[in-house]
Amino acid sequence: MSVPEVLLAAEDIRVELGGVAVLELPSFALHESEVLSVVGPNGSGKSTLLLTLACLLRPSAGHISYRGNVLVSHDAVFRFRRRISMVFQEPLLFDTTVYKNVASGLRIRGLSRNETRDRVAKYLKCFHCEHLAQRSARKLSGGESQRISLARAFAVEPEILLLDEPFSALDPPTRHSLMHDLEAMVRETKTTTIMVTHLESEALSMSSRILVLNEGRVVQTGTPSQVMSRPSNQFVARFVGMENILEGRVISRERDGLSVAVSGRVLHSAGDAQPDEIIECCIRPENVTIDNPDAAGAGNTNRFSGTVTHIYSSGPFVKVSLDCGFHLTALVTREAFSDLRLSEGTQVSASFRPSSVHVIRRSKAELERLKS
Repeated sequence: MSVPEVLLAAEDIRVELGGVAVLELPSFALHESEVLSVVGPNGSGKSTLLLTLACLLRPSAGHISYRGNVLVSHDAVFRFRRRISMVFQEPLLFDTTVYKNVASGLRIRGLSRNETRDRVAKYLKCFHCEHLAQRSARKLSGGESQRISLARAFAVEPEILLLDEPFSALDPPTRHSLMHDLEAMVRETKTTTIMVTHLESEALSMSSRILVLNEGRVVQTGTPSQVMSRPSNQFVARFVGMENILEGRVISRERDGLSVAVSGRVLHSAGDAQPDEIIECCIRPENVTIDNPDAAGAGNTNRFSGTVTHIYSSGPFVKVSLDCGFHLTALVTREAFSDLRLSEGTQVSASFRPSSVHVIRRSKAELERLKS
């Protein structure tokens, strides 16, 4: 199987604002037809990365290349920009009709009137807004405006699509509908895409790779499965929703995993570490099962008695905090919550599989810092 071509690359990028480094990117590569989601907390450098890759923000150091050609001259940058489209969080539409907005990029590129008409009709239909063609952009709702922004972006048939949190200001039903349409279009056209988002659901639904930023630096990159189930450090673990992060000491290393002492209890995990090593055991709350104390075990090695300390509503689920000698959070369905008759102070049994425990070992730098 051939490896997809590197479409966009960056080397030794450093971006400074007011003399302070806000983005440091030793290397970056985006492959043809790849869909990359960039995630991270507010202020982590996500939008700065996108603007830099689009050559809209000049880095203090380093260079960007497109199809192996370094983008240095104004002509090279201009030609590159004509091959990309960008959609921002706030729709940027001209004060004219929807049709003319979608046609604007095509006219700049010199397409004929007939081809422009055909493309506008095609992409308005793709985003279910052909009936809006003659409406003023001023009279559109937020969701309609973003549909038009996406139709305009796809109409020029870009090689690279850049999305800067385009759905974050929309209500959930509109966001889900637009995400569905966007995902279908990206899949159909095989458009190489970079999407900045802070929503886990968006990153998971359409990405082939996720890049996690924190304080202007890449802290992990990998497939959605790798990032979600095997975070590289405690920051990433918390960011992707692994609320249970338990510090423990490895008691023994066995063929099928580890025995770990956590707050006077012993839990079993998959993973690798050395005896007496201090590690973090990370468990997603949806992988914790709650039963009545007298319920028969379901074969889970890790089973602990606990007391319900707090109960929180979490959309269609209920988040339950437990004191098991260590803090543990579980996510249960409302039906299970009702069946178990849970309330603060209820005695329960909590269990999780060893394979659900992700082990994070401390880095050499952290170990040296602890020794000093």
